[in-house]
Amino acid sequence: MPLTSDELLAKLAALGIAVSTVSHPPLRTVEDAKRLRGDLPGGHVKNLFLRDKRERFWLLVALEDTAIDLKAVAKRLDAGRFSFANEQQLGELLGIAAGAVSPFAVINDTGGTVLVVLDDALLGIDPLNLHPLRNDRTTAIAPRDLLRFLEDCGHAPRILAFAGADAAP
Repeated sequence: MPLTSDELLAKLAALGIAVSTVSHPPLRTVEDAKRLRGDLPGGHVKNLFLRDKRERFWLLVALEDTAIDLKAVAKRLDAGRFSFANEQQLGELLGIAAGAVSPFAVINDTGGTVLVVLDDALLGIDPLNLHPLRNDRTTAIAPRDLLRFLEDCGHAPRILAFAGADAAP
């Protein structure tokens, strides 16, 4: 069974990671978030759950307004060509519904199937605002604590400059 949002928050507390969580109407898109978040400080992210031709799964995470050239990022990651994973794959691998995608969801990927890639620009924004396994809550976390959480889950991320994704690796 996938973990619940409350179990995720308890895991963060057990790791000594301080977060703050707010409840709000469900958000499915970046546009919904921009319209409904109010003055929530920090960096707001977008999350792309992708697969490549070799059936590897990727979670790309960037600031919400970052333009991501998927062809260039795929080339730098030696991923071939990306396509969006479907809702069934999202549920099976990350235990969440569409609209709730965030790096927190890898806590449910106990097989280590999903490869996490963070845009390096995320590391300069504190806090980062992420959905805690459901899209009617937002949890603020420091970037260093997000990295620690991902490593604890066995998903140490690759850090990549998405803005320079067409540069040589």
